[in-house]
Amino acid sequence: MNVYDKNFKFHRRLFLSGMAATAASLAFAPLRSQAYTETLDFGNGTRELLAYPQKRPLMLITARPPHLETPFSVFNEGALTPNDAFFVRYHLPNFPTSIDAGQHRLKITGLVNKPLSLSLQELKALGEPVEIVAVNQCAGNSRGFSSPRVFGAQLGNGSMGNARWTGIPLKTVLGHAGVRGGAKQVTLRGLDRPVLPGTPEFVKAIDIDLALSAGPLIAWAMNGTDIPFLNGYPIKLVIPGYFGSYWVKHLSEINVIDHEFDGYFMKSAYRLPDNDCQCVSAGTIPDKTRPIAQLKVRSFITNLHSGETVRAGHTISLQGIAFDSGSGISSVEISDDGGQHWQAARLGKDLGNYSFREWCTAWKPQTPGKAELQVRARNRLGEGQPAVSLWNPGGYAHNSIETLSILVV
Repeated sequence: MNVYDKNFKFHRRLFLSGMAATAASLAFAPLRSQAYTETLDFGNGTRELLAYPQKRPLMLITARPPHLETPFSVFNEGALTPNDAFFVRYHLPNFPTSIDAGQHRLKITGLVNKPLSLSLQELKALGEPVEIVAVNQCAGNSRGFSSPRVFGAQLGNGSMGNARWTGIPLKTVLGHAGVRGGAKQVTLRGLDRPVLPGTPEFVKAIDIDLALSAGPLIAWAMNGTDIPFLNGYPIKLVIPGYFGSYWVKHLSEINVIDHEFDGYFMKSAYRLPDNDCQCVSAGTIPDKTRPIAQLKVRSFITNLHSGETVRAGHTISLQGIAFDSGSGISSVEISDDGGQHWQAARLGKDLGNYSFREWCTAWKPQTPGKAELQVRARNRLGEGQPAVSLWNPGGYAHNSIETLSILVV
């Protein structure tokens, strides 16, 4: 055993003992994985693997604030993404490193009859808890595959995850506060803050109709346990079917307002071209934009990767996942000839319209040589995936058909 291995195991023991003492603090520095790196399938795609508290080794995108991507092999472990493998995304470097759940308060202010300041215990007492399985996907997931490349974190396909969330509907909390007439939006704020005075606060907003619908959830549990610290402990907002920028971590303030919020992260950031395809010609700037909102149809093969070698004449069980914004997946198809012909896959257990839907099919490659293996999905509204990538300046909402180049021998 070399010195590095000894040090890793020693610090790992410290890390585990520290997390046993408190699940609400980041008491130790991240630890390097013995695997060390993983390489994504685009230029400059090598990523260091680091294990933060409560996390297995994940791909490091940025250290401050933490931005960690899930190694794609994790999605072949099951429909629910394990808590310790779930991706992490912060926007501001001044984020909390210790939270006392007993002292944390959620404030509801603005156009309400009764402003509230709720402890976690009081929040849980407002009504019966509900559960929903839903995908949380970063708006920039797969940005690294944009061509030409765009500004921003060069992400592979691992800035997403699927979990069973437990909490109380946002509408229940707003009901106790009593929303007044004239309300148009609610703003949402967590505990992360800017370091420099000129940096915008991270505040998101949703329309009052969405806030009072059955979807948004103030969650305190993830896959049956407390939400991991880096994923938003002790409470986070969950908006099924919407991109993760709205899923505010360490939720602390909800303000009901009578106008359209124009903060930076609504007015300037996280916006798409305002047209049917939400795209523009590569390298151009859209004339008009709108805030990014709902997820698009996506599908992946999870048990093979580009460049893998398989044997001709041997049957392989292909498997993967698909999801959309909540209509539900109706079909998944596979092609091994670059999209000329497609065969239907069998859908797995339905965990709900907002969840990953597992699928599988048998594939028997016949001819040695290069095979272009593709997967596409369609939802119950008839929406599918574009054959080619649709470009926008933010590299957002990527959902074109995935292609794996497989070598058949």
